This record gives sequence, C-alpha cells and structure tokens, in this order.
Amino acid sequence: MDTWNFFYACLVSLWLHRFYIYSVTAFGISLWFTVQFVTTKAKRKDENSNGNLVSSEVVEDKLVNGYAAVRPQEVCVAGVKIFYGSQTGTAKRFAKDLAEAVTCLNLPVEVISMGDYDPDDYLAEETTSRNICVFLVATYTDGQPTESAAWFCKWLEETADDFRFGKTYLKGLRYAVFGLGNSAYVDHYNTVGRNIDRWLWMLSARRIMTRAEGDCNVVQSKHGSIEADFEAWKTKFLSCLQALCRGEKKPCSGKCKKGKCKSQGKPRKESTNDERGAAVFEDAEGEELFETTSEEEADAENTGGPDAVVDVEDLGKIMSHMRKAKEMEDLMDDARERELEEGDAGISLLGDTSGRKEAGERREMITAALRDALTKQGYKLIGSHSGVKLCRWTKSMLRGRGGCYKHTFYGIESHRCMEATPSLACANKCVFCWRHHTNPVGTEWRWKMDQPEMILKEALENHQNMIKEFRGVTGVRAERFEEAMTAKHCALSLVGEPIMYPDINRFLRLLHQRGISSFLVTNAQFPEEIRNLEPVTQLYVSVDASTKESLKRIDRPLFKDFWQRFLDSLKALSEK
Repeated sequence: MDTWNFFYACLVSLWLHRFYIYSVTAFGISLWFTVQFVTTKAKRKDENSNGNLVSSEVVEDKLVNGYAAVRPQEVCVAGVKIFYGSQTGTAKRFAKDLAEAVTCLNLPVEVISMGDYDPDDYLAEETTSRNICVFLVATYTDGQPTESAAWFCKWLEETADDFRFGKTYLKGLRYAVFGLGNSAYVDHYNTVGRNIDRWLWMLSARRIMTRAEGDCNVVQSKHGSIEADFEAWKTKFLSCLQALCRGEKKPCSGKCKKGKCKSQGKPRKESTNDERGAAVFEDAEGEELFETTSEEEADAENTGGPDAVVDVEDLGKIMSHMRKAKEMEDLMDDARERELEEGDAGISLLGDTSGRKEAGERREMITAALRDALTKQGYKLIGSHSGVKLCRWTKSMLRGRGGCYKHTFYGIESHRCMEATPSLACANKCVFCWRHHTNPVGTEWRWKMDQPEMILKEALENHQNMIKEFRGVTGVRAERFEEAMTAKHCALSLVGEPIMYPDINRFLRLLHQRGISSFLVTNAQFPEEIRNLEPVTQLYVSVDASTKESLKRIDRPLFKDFWQRFLDSLKALSEK
C-alpha cells in the first residue's frame, strides 16, 4: 500500500503540473531545431569556401598546363594538327618548327603531310575533336598546289561547291592558315593559301586568326624574309592558342568590316558608342567567335565581287539585291524565250547591237561568262554545248567503296562509268537544280551544233584525264584505277536535256559501237523525241510532281503546254 500510495502521489503531481512539463518539452525541441539549423548553415558555408578554393586551383592548373580541365567538356583545345603541303621542304620545316613550339605548351601535336591524308574520311571528324587544324601550304607553278597537296585542295574545292555536302559540313572545325609564296609572281601570289582559307570558310569552318602570308621575295617581305614572316606569325598563333586553352575570349583586332566592331584603342568615326564597346563576338552557344574576315574577302565585299563575304547586319540589304537580281533573271529568261520564238530574223530583246540577225545564223550555246562559271564548278567543257564531269561514285569505287544504285540494280561498275551530256541546255528551271541555273535554257535547238564523233572522242579523253589525277592518291586501288581508264558505261544525266541534241541517235550508236552501254534521262518535256529515240540501254523519265500545279511550281518549265507534254512523254515511254 505504501508503494502504491507513493506512485499515485507522483502521478497526481505530474498531472497537476502538466502545463509546466509541456512548456519545458516544447522549449527543448525548439532549442534543438535552432542548434541544428545554425550548424547546417555553417557547414554549407565551409563547403562553398572549399569549392571556391578547388575552382581557383583548377584555373591555376589551366594557366600552367594550358589545357588541363576537371571535366572533359571543359577542355577547350584537345590538341593541334599541322597539315603541310611542300615542294622544296620549306613548309615541312616550318611544320616541324611549329610542332616543337606547341609541344612546349604541353599540348598533343601531330604533323601530317597532305599527300598522306584522306580528307574524305577524316576531315569531318575534326568538327567535334576540339583540335586546332593548322595549314601550312605553298603555292607552286602557275598558282597550283604542290604535288602532295593537290588532291587535298581538289577535294576541298569540290566539297565547297557540292550542294550534297551542305554549307555547314565543316562547322565546328577551327583552323589557321599560313601561306608560302613569292610576290614576284603577282598573278599567283599565295593563291593556294587563300583558296584553302576561302573553301574552309565556305564550309562553315572557323578561323582562330586571320590568314598570314609568307613572302620569299625579300624585297617585298613584310619582315625581310619568309622565315621572319613565319616567326612573326608563329608568335601570334601561340599567343592565340594559349588564350584558347585558357578559355579566354579574344578581343577584336579592329579589322572587322564596315566599322561594325573596332579595337578598343582605335574606334572609327562612323561607329556608334555601343559598337565601340563591342570587343568580343560570341555565337548562340556562348562559344568564342574569333575574327573570321580575311583581306581579300573584305576587298571582294568593297568591290561587290560574286564571292563577297557580308556581315549579318547587311543581310537585309543583300536579300533585297538578290530578289531584284532574281526578278531581273526571270525577265531576261522571258526575253530570251520571246527572242527565240521570233526566229533568227527577229529583233533581239537582249540588247543585241547588231539589231537583226542574219537568216540561218547560229550562235554558240556556251558564252565566255557561262564557260567560266561551269569550269569553276568542275565541268570539262567540250566544243560549244557538251560537257563531262567525274561522278562522286566513280571516286568512291576507285577506292574500293560502294557504287551508286546502278551498280546495285544492274551491276554497272561506277568506276568505269562516264557522266556526260551532249547538251547543257534545258527546258526547265527546277527549284532543286544543283547546277544553280548556270546552264542555258531553251525549248528547241537554236545553237551551233558539234559533231557526235568529236563530242565522244573529247569526252573520253577528258574523262581519262580526270581519272589520271587519282594516280597515287591514298586509298585508290591499282586494279580499279587501270579498269577506270576504259569506260564501259555512259550516263547522259550530267545536266541539261541530252535528248535535245539533234544527233542524239548518232551519239548513242557511237557509244554502243564502242561497247559502252548508255543511260539517258529526260525531264518529260520532249515526247516526240522520246518516240524517235533509238534503243537505249536505260531510258529514264523524271517524274518530279504528280499534278499540273505542283509540276509548274517545282520544275518551272518553259513550255506553255508543259502538262500535256509531260503526259505524252509518259505515254511515249510506255510505247517503247
């Protein structure tokens, strides 16, 4: 009973003083939460301080080593690849000298001869490799590249002009160019270096510094000799490379076009206050955008040349000029067609100074300007209206790779196929034309005509000469090179309307007599010619649209009765 009485007394006491007990408990819990909050906050502050210390150490490590980074995505420069094209050994010597200097920055470096490098296989990989590509190239006889750099330059030129690769094919590749030349040869001074710089730029590669040119002519050399020119450029390049490794942004040099951006020390009068303060360009991803202008491009812009490089700010004005030029082109084409319809005795609507044409007069299809444009695109022109060009699949199969669909479907070997046309003219102006509408247009043959024997003879000769350029090229198989010297198939699908050529049947017979199979493509605007066509190994009719409206919008045919001609062509094909 005594124990029970004591326990009961304690319980009664706790019950009577329960409010005090609750208050003490609540105070204790509040005090615990307060202590935990203060402790956690202090700990986080210490962690942040330690994090800043680690970041500072990483930045210091970057400044010392030039390229070290904590995470792979923070590496600004993974290495340097030095490409050289040399004939006498000067560019090779410069390449080794530059490699030694880059090695001192603790950066991986690779020296590559252009003759041993296949750009078709590897150059596109440099767009994501974070490497800096340096090109040391010499200009040889008549402005041509050296033997070791010939294939690289040819590939780069064709790629820059080939719509199938696209204008952003090398976007992400960072590069610098140093050209070796002699200013005594005024017409060809440093042509190769300038071309490589331009072609890379056309494919959206990005310069890390303005192209430099070394001059063997000591009288005209900026620093007294080509070696001194190279040393001056090398110093600037290494400085730029170190800035890239640190992830720093390069201030504008003040050479930007039209005063859009100026160096901090020398603002031009025409620049605004905002423009004077703009010292660095950045792209949409926040990545550094170095000066991408070169001297000859700036000159081309000032002179309004066809290859002029324009600023983004000027695009509106350029687009306006392009629209006007397009309208003028359409007017000229319409005038040309009206002139043709009026006949040879009609008055020329294109400003012919002779007033009237003599009856029976025939002009050449290819004018001087047109010849220059087509030659620049890689055509080997024949006579006054024919041409031949090497197909990309021919190049591919020479290297032991795949051929085009004609090889898959019919067993035709692409490296033994000649792509040609006896008529560069066309009756359509298709919106998807990859020849940029540089070829002439017409609805009937009104030009001087070359004989098919001459066309075939020169086509085969030009084709063989283009094949010979692959002798010794890396990757080309010797047995296929020998086979390619004898064409066994002719694809009359290069450009234009081959069926317009009046002697197309004679031309086809000549092909077949030589044991060369024929492949002819027509745009379905010449049904009568299809009916009159003698047997062809393969006859194709292009069907670019399914309705009259879409065909007119896509093919932009010159014939007014284009739809009926289209239907009749399909009917004529079914009757063959």
